[in-house]
Amino acid sequence: MATIIETGHRINSRESGYQVYLRNKRRSDLPEAQDAARTVLFVHGATYASTLTFDYPIDGTSWMDQLAQQGFDTWCIDLLGYGCSDRPEAMNEPPENHPPICDTRTAADDVGRAVAFIQGHRDIPQLNLIGYSWGTAIAGTYAGEHPESVHKLVLCGALWVLPGATSGLVTEALGSFRTVNAEAASKRWAQGLTQAEMDSIAPPASVQHWCTTAINSDPRAGETEPPVLRAPTGVIKDFMHYTANAEPWYAPQKITAPTLVVVGEWDCETTPEQCQMVFSQLDHAPLKRLTMIGRGTHSLLLEHHRHELHSVVSDFLKA
Repeated sequence: MATIIETGHRINSRESGYQVYLRNKRRSDLPEAQDAARTVLFVHGATYASTLTFDYPIDGTSWMDQLAQQGFDTWCIDLLGYGCSDRPEAMNEPPENHPPICDTRTAADDVGRAVAFIQGHRDIPQLNLIGYSWGTAIAGTYAGEHPESVHKLVLCGALWVLPGATSGLVTEALGSFRTVNAEAASKRWAQGLTQAEMDSIAPPASVQHWCTTAINSDPRAGETEPPVLRAPTGVIKDFMHYTANAEPWYAPQKITAPTLVVVGEWDCETTPEQCQMVFSQLDHAPLKRLTMIGRGTHSLLLEHHRHELHSVVSDFLKA
């Protein structure tokens, strides 16, 4: 296997005074500048950063590693308040002291800044976007607003909400951030499954290791017992707004890039039904595909069947 080169970059957020983090992985034996079809940017979901999901190694290899080995110039972004990116000052004070931070508009604008950085760095006009969970709304928003910059679009667990739906992520009054501990992360992963089903998709030790690693990635995790991960609540604010007002989160009809929608059979958060709703609205995508992967949950990218996800996405990007 070729050696993978990893580099990190910090770019200015749309929120003045803060920066977001980009990670790049590519094969050392390939030229740095390739083309749009071989360039990928991952966008994460509501709770866990890209560096904790797309670049989390299982058996020594992450999804980013896997794509990079195939010759892709692979990038991921940690949005403001997540992972290796800056935490706004509001996250260092009691959450009730500030309104929700890092909403979809902020995230989509920062994705736009990341795309522009990669375009300039690699001298390419377009790239591929892969969004996961909330990241599908972010990537879908950006793709609809900037069709000239998106070569292909992949929506993993496509988010779509209906009037009156509840997110299940918070019960207390909404402040600037919420907290998650390892036990809560594990329970959320296993939502709707029997213990036997859960054990069949991921070893218990692996689940525990990822949950603990994710929580401890917060630089202030050790200040509480049990340790907690802080996650911005802008996404929850948006969820509440769109369900209360019966408004669409974004407009799939505006997307003009070839689009793949992929979902796990056992996904209880961004369900197969939600993905079908998004798929049915891709009226102007010149090519659209919908794939369901059996025995996969919302955390499919960390489970045994992640290889099927990798294969489906790689085949779509290469086609």
